[in-house]
Amino acid sequence: MTKTATIKKNYHYIIFRKLVLVSILIGFLSCFLGILLKNATEYYEGIFFERANANIIFYLVFPFMGFSTIYFLRQYLFKKKENKGIKEVFESTDSKSKNLPNYKIPSHFINGFLTVIFGGSTGIEISTVVATATIGSVAQQKKNFFRQYKTELICAGVAAGITALFGSPIAGLLFAYEVISKKVSQVFILTTGIAVAIAFGLLNLINEPPLFAINISTWHLKAIPYFILLGILAGMNAVYLTKSVLFIKGQFLKINTHFYKIILGSVILSASLILFPELYGEGYHSIKAIINTPTQISLTVSVALSLVALLILKPIVTSITLASGGDGGVFAPSLFIGAFLGLLTGLCLNHFFNSEVIVLNFMVLGMAAVLSASIDAPFTALFLTLGLTNNYVLFVPILIVCFVSKYTAKMIFPHTVYTFIPNTTK
Repeated sequence: MTKTATIKKNYHYIIFRKLVLVSILIGFLSCFLGILLKNATEYYEGIFFERANANIIFYLVFPFMGFSTIYFLRQYLFKKKENKGIKEVFESTDSKSKNLPNYKIPSHFINGFLTVIFGGSTGIEISTVVATATIGSVAQQKKNFFRQYKTELICAGVAAGITALFGSPIAGLLFAYEVISKKVSQVFILTTGIAVAIAFGLLNLINEPPLFAINISTWHLKAIPYFILLGILAGMNAVYLTKSVLFIKGQFLKINTHFYKIILGSVILSASLILFPELYGEGYHSIKAIINTPTQISLTVSVALSLVALLILKPIVTSITLASGGDGGVFAPSLFIGAFLGLLTGLCLNHFFNSEVIVLNFMVLGMAAVLSASIDAPFTALFLTLGLTNNYVLFVPILIVCFVSKYTAKMIFPHTVYTFIPNTTK
């Protein structure tokens, strides 16, 4: 048998073997990038936040420094091209010829890192998604026969990146399906399955802890009506977040001089951080400060007003951060809004109606519910939240609030920040 005949006979095995190898590589690199960005951001965000708390002048300086540094890097290092977030991934998967350029890996990594540590009120999740998607995109360009599997290899990178951030391989798989691919094939299952397995194995190897270590022991059937109420409120808040991002980014597009965008964004963000330091960066530090001691918080007028102010301001400062040139998305803001919405709802139910709901449960449910409605991906939100807390007791309640919030949001406004297409042409 000739060599050509042998190759033809074993063609499918050769393709399978190469897909396995490239998926292993994508999974490892994407997970490594995700872990590195997550830990570096958390470490330096903590240092910068501590400095700002010690001296108020840093609340005034940090946002301007962050936006300015990102602008100059974009101008002189990253080819004067702005990061468009996850829409860049959609553009690549929708086109046979358009690929994510290599520089998107350092661009999103560095800009996402700088945005958050200098107080930008967003998160690194979408920066990680685009950077890891680029790893998959670069891999598919290396071999001609990989190009027909571009979407699958991009999804493999994205799934591994989400797994690295949230410690849930199922959430990684579901995000790649619900948000990026929206279809399942044998190659999709193979590539993303291998990538998340590698990522999850690496997480366990280095013993990466869950983002929120929470002790949840029970929930009660009588609370289901309250879960539904929370889901409705979460859907409404998600729409407010989406419309805030779309509106404020639209208004900032009317400002032709980018320096003015930086000044305006810095002033608004600085003022918000001085009033409410909880809004600094991802805001996970604020959630962690409360989530382990929710029973020690009682509903007073000042507490209620503070929580309402956070729910109103967070979408605004997130939108300002993105419109001023910051890198990020709605993942972290959704979790932040959901946690504080759940806290406020639980406290109000207990104070005014003697409902005896478990406030901690409502904080976790709120995170899942707002995320589900914000990205239109209920199963991703379900398993991502379970991975965040490393606790599966609330599986059924989370499932309920995720679907209630999703359909509430879609009834009010059918788009997310990922799917909305403006009518104006640039």
